[in-house]
Amino acid sequence: MPDGRLPRPPQGRRLYAIGDSHGCLAQLKRLEEKILEDAAAAPEKSKTVVYLGDFVDRGPESSALVSHLIASPLPGFARHYIRGNHEEIMLRYLERREDPWPWLQNGAETTMRSYGVDVAAILARVQAGQGDLAALHRAFSKRMPRAHLDFYNRLSLSHCEGDYFFCHAGVHPARSLAAQRRQDLLWIREPFLDYAEPLEKVIVHGHTPTRAPEQRIHRIGIDTGAVYGGLLTALVITGARRYFLQA
Repeated sequence: MPDGRLPRPPQGRRLYAIGDSHGCLAQLKRLEEKILEDAAAAPEKSKTVVYLGDFVDRGPESSALVSHLIASPLPGFARHYIRGNHEEIMLRYLERREDPWPWLQNGAETTMRSYGVDVAAILARVQAGQGDLAALHRAFSKRMPRAHLDFYNRLSLSHCEGDYFFCHAGVHPARSLAAQRRQDLLWIREPFLDYAEPLEKVIVHGHTPTRAPEQRIHRIGIDTGAVYGGLLTALVITGARRYFLQA
Protein backbone atom coordinates (compact mmCIF):
# COMPACT_ATOMS: atom_id res chain seq x y z
CA MET A 1 0.00 0.00 0.00
CA PRO A 2 1.22 3.58 -0.62
CA ASP A 3 1.17 4.31 3.13
CA GLY A 4 3.24 1.24 3.95
CA ARG A 5 0.59 -0.74 5.84
CA LEU A 6 -0.30 -4.31 4.92
CA PRO A 7 -3.30 -4.64 2.59
CA ARG A 8 -6.37 -6.27 4.08
CA PRO A 9 -9.92 -7.23 3.11
CA PRO A 10 -12.86 -5.70 5.00
CA GLN A 11 -12.83 -6.79 8.62
CA GLY A 12 -14.44 -10.16 9.16
CA ARG A 13 -14.50 -11.06 5.47
CA ARG A 14 -12.54 -13.78 3.68
CA LEU A 15 -11.85 -13.28 -0.03
CA TYR A 16 -11.28 -15.78 -2.82
CA ALA A 17 -10.43 -14.93 -6.43
CA ILE A 18 -10.41 -17.49 -9.26
CA GLY A 19 -8.32 -17.02 -12.40
CA ASP A 20 -9.19 -17.58 -16.06
CA SER A 21 -11.12 -20.84 -16.46
CA HIS A 22 -11.65 -20.88 -20.28
CA GLY A 23 -14.14 -23.73 -20.46
CA CYS A 24 -12.15 -25.98 -18.09
CA LEU A 25 -15.19 -27.05 -16.07
CA ALA A 26 -13.71 -30.10 -14.34
CA GLN A 27 -10.80 -28.05 -12.97
CA LEU A 28 -13.16 -25.31 -11.84
CA LYS A 29 -15.32 -27.77 -9.92
CA ARG A 30 -12.28 -29.30 -8.23
CA LEU A 31 -11.03 -25.86 -7.26
CA GLU A 32 -14.42 -24.86 -5.87
CA GLU A 33 -14.38 -28.03 -3.75
CA LYS A 34 -11.02 -26.95 -2.32
CA ILE A 35 -12.43 -23.49 -1.63
CA LEU A 36 -15.38 -25.00 0.25
CA GLU A 37 -13.01 -27.14 2.32
CA ASP A 38 -10.83 -24.13 3.08
CA ALA A 39 -13.80 -21.94 3.97
CA ALA A 40 -15.30 -24.57 6.28
CA ALA A 41 -12.33 -24.20 8.61
CA ALA A 42 -12.17 -20.39 8.35
CA PRO A 43 -13.02 -18.09 11.27
CA GLU A 44 -14.67 -15.44 9.07
CA LYS A 45 -18.44 -15.70 8.73
CA SER A 46 -18.54 -13.55 5.58
CA LYS A 47 -16.98 -15.07 2.46
CA THR A 48 -16.70 -13.62 -1.04
CA VAL A 49 -15.53 -15.21 -4.29
CA VAL A 50 -14.58 -13.20 -7.36
CA TYR A 51 -14.32 -14.94 -10.74
CA LEU A 52 -11.90 -12.99 -12.92
CA GLY A 53 -13.44 -13.65 -16.33
CA ASP A 54 -12.50 -15.48 -19.53
CA PHE A 55 -15.05 -18.21 -18.91
CA VAL A 56 -15.27 -19.00 -22.64
CA ASP A 57 -13.01 -19.94 -25.58
CA ARG A 58 -10.17 -22.42 -26.12
CA GLY A 59 -11.36 -24.96 -23.52
CA PRO A 60 -13.97 -27.63 -24.30
CA GLU A 61 -16.91 -26.76 -22.02
CA SER A 62 -17.66 -23.04 -22.18
CA SER A 63 -21.44 -23.47 -22.28
CA ALA A 64 -21.51 -26.05 -19.46
CA LEU A 65 -19.17 -23.91 -17.37
CA VAL A 66 -21.47 -20.89 -17.66
CA SER A 67 -24.50 -23.05 -16.80
CA HIS A 68 -22.57 -24.16 -13.72
CA LEU A 69 -21.90 -20.55 -12.69
CA ILE A 70 -25.52 -19.56 -13.25
CA ALA A 71 -26.53 -22.40 -10.92
CA SER A 72 -24.72 -20.46 -8.15
CA PRO A 73 -21.91 -22.68 -6.92
CA LEU A 74 -20.32 -22.05 -3.51
CA PRO A 75 -23.49 -21.63 -1.42
CA GLY A 76 -23.20 -19.07 1.36
CA PHE A 77 -20.65 -16.98 -0.58
CA ALA A 78 -21.14 -13.53 -2.03
CA ARG A 79 -20.27 -14.03 -5.71
CA HIS A 80 -18.93 -11.51 -8.22
CA TYR A 81 -18.30 -12.29 -11.87
CA ILE A 82 -15.87 -10.15 -13.89
CA ARG A 83 -15.93 -9.69 -17.67
CA GLY A 84 -12.87 -10.89 -19.55
CA ASN A 85 -11.69 -9.84 -22.98
CA HIS A 86 -13.00 -13.12 -24.42
CA GLU A 87 -16.54 -12.40 -23.25
CA GLU A 88 -16.12 -8.89 -24.66
CA ILE A 89 -15.15 -10.20 -28.12
CA MET A 90 -18.01 -12.69 -28.10
CA LEU A 91 -20.63 -10.10 -27.12
CA ARG A 92 -19.33 -7.66 -29.70
CA TYR A 93 -19.78 -10.35 -32.33
CA LEU A 94 -23.27 -11.26 -31.10
CA GLU A 95 -24.56 -7.73 -30.74
CA ARG A 96 -22.95 -6.03 -33.73
CA ARG A 97 -22.61 -8.97 -36.11
CA GLU A 98 -18.99 -8.07 -36.70
CA ASP A 99 -16.55 -10.09 -38.77
CA PRO A 100 -16.13 -13.38 -36.84
CA TRP A 101 -12.45 -13.81 -37.69
CA PRO A 102 -11.03 -11.79 -34.73
CA TRP A 103 -13.04 -13.98 -32.37
CA LEU A 104 -12.29 -17.18 -34.28
CA GLN A 105 -8.58 -16.42 -33.92
CA ASN A 106 -9.08 -16.22 -30.14
CA GLY A 107 -10.68 -19.63 -29.63
CA ALA A 108 -14.30 -19.02 -30.67
CA GLU A 109 -14.72 -22.37 -32.39
CA THR A 110 -14.65 -24.35 -29.15
CA THR A 111 -17.19 -21.99 -27.60
CA MET A 112 -19.55 -22.24 -30.58
CA ARG A 113 -19.22 -26.03 -30.61
CA SER A 114 -20.07 -26.14 -26.90
CA TYR A 115 -23.38 -24.45 -27.83
CA GLY A 116 -24.03 -27.00 -30.57
CA VAL A 117 -22.88 -25.00 -33.61
CA ASP A 118 -21.12 -26.96 -36.35
CA VAL A 119 -18.57 -24.27 -37.16
CA ALA A 120 -16.48 -26.40 -39.51
CA ALA A 121 -19.49 -27.30 -41.67
CA ILE A 122 -20.65 -23.69 -41.95
CA LEU A 123 -17.18 -22.43 -42.84
CA ALA A 124 -16.78 -25.20 -45.40
CA ARG A 125 -19.99 -24.09 -47.12
CA VAL A 126 -18.78 -20.49 -47.09
CA GLN A 127 -15.45 -21.49 -48.66
CA ALA A 128 -17.31 -23.48 -51.31
CA GLY A 129 -19.41 -20.44 -52.20
CA GLN A 130 -22.58 -22.11 -50.90
CA GLY A 131 -23.25 -19.78 -47.96
CA ASP A 132 -22.10 -16.67 -46.17
CA LEU A 133 -20.68 -15.83 -42.75
CA ALA A 134 -24.05 -14.51 -41.62
CA ALA A 135 -25.08 -18.16 -41.28
CA LEU A 136 -22.53 -18.56 -38.50
CA HIS A 137 -23.98 -15.62 -36.61
CA ARG A 138 -27.54 -16.92 -37.06
CA ALA A 139 -26.61 -20.39 -35.83
CA PHE A 140 -24.77 -19.12 -32.76
CA SER A 141 -27.45 -16.57 -31.87
CA LYS A 142 -30.14 -19.24 -32.14
CA ARG A 143 -28.24 -21.58 -29.82
CA MET A 144 -27.43 -18.96 -27.17
CA PRO A 145 -29.79 -19.41 -24.18
CA ARG A 146 -31.36 -16.23 -22.83
CA ALA A 147 -30.04 -17.02 -19.34
CA HIS A 148 -26.49 -17.21 -20.69
CA LEU A 149 -26.79 -13.97 -22.63
CA ASP A 150 -28.12 -12.24 -19.51
CA PHE A 151 -25.18 -13.64 -17.51
CA TYR A 152 -22.65 -12.32 -20.03
CA ASN A 153 -24.29 -8.90 -20.16
CA ARG A 154 -24.31 -8.58 -16.37
CA LEU A 155 -20.58 -9.22 -15.97
CA SER A 156 -18.79 -6.40 -14.14
CA LEU A 157 -15.61 -4.72 -15.27
CA SER A 158 -14.19 -4.60 -11.73
CA HIS A 159 -14.91 -5.22 -8.07
CA CYS A 160 -13.37 -3.71 -4.94
CA GLU A 161 -13.04 -5.21 -1.46
CA GLY A 162 -11.04 -3.43 1.21
CA ASP A 163 -7.50 -2.84 -0.05
CA TYR A 164 -7.98 -5.06 -3.12
CA PHE A 165 -9.21 -4.21 -6.62
CA PHE A 166 -10.27 -7.11 -8.86
CA CYS A 167 -10.38 -6.92 -12.65
CA HIS A 168 -9.59 -9.13 -15.61
CA ALA A 169 -6.43 -7.71 -17.18
CA GLY A 170 -5.15 -4.92 -14.94
CA VAL A 171 -5.14 -1.13 -14.74
CA HIS A 172 -3.22 1.75 -16.27
CA PRO A 173 -0.83 3.01 -13.56
CA ALA A 174 -1.12 6.62 -14.74
CA ARG A 175 -4.85 6.79 -13.94
CA SER A 176 -6.75 6.56 -10.67
CA LEU A 177 -8.83 3.43 -10.17
CA ALA A 178 -11.97 5.52 -10.55
CA ALA A 179 -10.78 6.75 -13.96
CA GLN A 180 -9.78 3.43 -15.50
CA ARG A 181 -10.79 2.81 -19.11
CA ARG A 182 -12.72 -0.24 -20.23
CA GLN A 183 -10.02 -1.16 -22.75
CA ASP A 184 -7.35 -1.33 -20.05
CA LEU A 185 -9.45 -3.31 -17.56
CA LEU A 186 -10.08 -5.91 -20.26
CA TRP A 187 -6.86 -5.95 -22.28
CA ILE A 188 -3.86 -4.19 -20.69
CA ARG A 189 -0.48 -5.81 -20.22
CA GLU A 190 2.14 -3.08 -20.26
CA PRO A 191 2.78 -0.65 -18.65
CA PHE A 192 0.83 -2.42 -15.91
CA LEU A 193 2.65 -5.72 -15.50
CA ASP A 194 6.16 -4.34 -14.93
CA TYR A 195 5.17 -1.26 -12.96
CA ALA A 196 7.37 -1.05 -9.86
CA GLU A 197 5.47 1.17 -7.41
CA PRO A 198 2.46 0.69 -5.12
CA LEU A 199 -0.97 1.67 -6.42
CA GLU A 200 -4.09 2.82 -4.56
CA LYS A 201 -5.01 -0.82 -3.97
CA VAL A 202 -3.47 -4.19 -4.77
CA ILE A 203 -4.74 -5.30 -8.19
CA VAL A 204 -5.85 -8.93 -8.45
CA HIS A 205 -6.06 -9.99 -12.10
CA GLY A 206 -5.84 -12.74 -14.69
CA HIS A 207 -5.43 -12.36 -18.48
CA THR A 208 -1.66 -12.89 -18.71
CA PRO A 209 -0.86 -16.58 -18.18
CA THR A 210 2.19 -17.53 -16.11
CA ARG A 211 3.42 -20.89 -14.83
CA ALA A 212 2.84 -19.84 -11.21
CA PRO A 213 0.96 -16.99 -9.51
CA GLU A 214 2.83 -13.68 -9.61
CA GLN A 215 2.98 -11.38 -6.59
CA ARG A 216 4.37 -7.87 -7.03
CA ILE A 217 4.07 -4.81 -4.84
CA HIS A 218 1.14 -3.52 -6.92
CA ARG A 219 -0.52 -6.68 -8.25
CA ILE A 220 -1.26 -10.39 -7.93
CA GLY A 221 -1.64 -12.32 -11.20
CA ILE A 222 -3.50 -15.64 -10.99
CA ASP A 223 -3.96 -16.81 -14.59
CA THR A 224 -1.80 -19.92 -14.47
CA GLY A 225 -2.79 -21.26 -17.88
CA ALA A 226 -5.38 -23.91 -17.01
CA VAL A 227 -6.50 -24.13 -20.64
CA TYR A 228 -2.89 -24.71 -21.75
CA GLY A 229 -2.39 -27.67 -19.41
CA GLY A 230 -1.50 -25.63 -16.32
CA LEU A 231 -3.26 -25.36 -12.99
CA LEU A 232 -6.38 -23.33 -12.22
CA THR A 233 -5.57 -21.00 -9.34
CA ALA A 234 -7.53 -19.32 -6.57
CA LEU A 235 -6.09 -16.60 -4.34
CA VAL A 236 -7.17 -16.66 -0.69
CA ILE A 237 -7.06 -13.43 1.31
CA THR A 238 -7.64 -13.55 5.05
CA GLY A 239 -6.56 -10.60 7.17
CA ALA A 240 -3.00 -9.70 6.19
CA ARG A 241 -2.34 -13.25 4.95
CA ARG A 242 -2.47 -14.47 1.34
CA TYR A 243 -2.06 -17.95 -0.11
CA PHE A 244 -3.17 -20.02 -3.11
CA LEU A 245 -5.33 -23.05 -3.84
CA GLN A 246 -4.92 -24.91 -7.13
CA ALA A 247 -6.54 -27.68 -9.16
